[in-house]
Amino acid sequence: MSWDIPFAIKVFTAMFAIMNPIANVPLFLSLTDGITDRDRIKVAWAVLIAVTIGCVVSAAAGAAILAVFGVTVNDFRIAGGIMVLLIALSMLHGTESSQHNPTLSEAEALAAAEDVAIYPLAIPLLLGPGAIATLIVLGQTARNAHTEMSMALGLGAFLVILAISLLGAPYIARYLSAKAVGIARRLMGMILAAIAVQMMVSGIRNAFPSLG
Repeated sequence: MSWDIPFAIKVFTAMFAIMNPIANVPLFLSLTDGITDRDRIKVAWAVLIAVTIGCVVSAAAGAAILAVFGVTVNDFRIAGGIMVLLIALSMLHGTESSQHNPTLSEAEALAAAEDVAIYPLAIPLLLGPGAIATLIVLGQTARNAHTEMSMALGLGAFLVILAISLLGAPYIARYLSAKAVGIARRLMGMILAAIAVQMMVSGIRNAFPSLG
């Protein structure tokens, strides 16, 4: 194994862009409205644990799970890239991606739910299909290049930022305006779009080696 700091930064940037913990602070506060600060912290820790487990499983075992269905990571790069690009385009237009938000019927069912930590906070608001696809591709890239430690470094750094944003949500929200959230969302959308295109180009090159 070797250290690849640029790859670690890429992992961190990709996760930050697609999960966007700062922009999700208002959503977290909205879904935990009416509960005590102590209970909100418990929900935050539950979300962090669920997201961490999901990230590790996706990055470490995603390729093996795909293999069960006869799909390689190279095939998945194209589909995953398209999925991530759709999320990026939604962010650039200032709209919510359907991949990261419950449907109307799901939202109605949620209104009566007591625990929102796993659904919809962890899945799909943070760890949605696009994030899972990105983790699977990055995890396979890390294994091929023997840069698993760099992958862990980038992912770990992101999870620390996610923890800070959730545990400190009430304080962060005091300094977040709708304009600031909108700017952050579009900036992350641009970064995410570039990552999505890179995923698709890599997938096409692997599928059609003659293209170079």
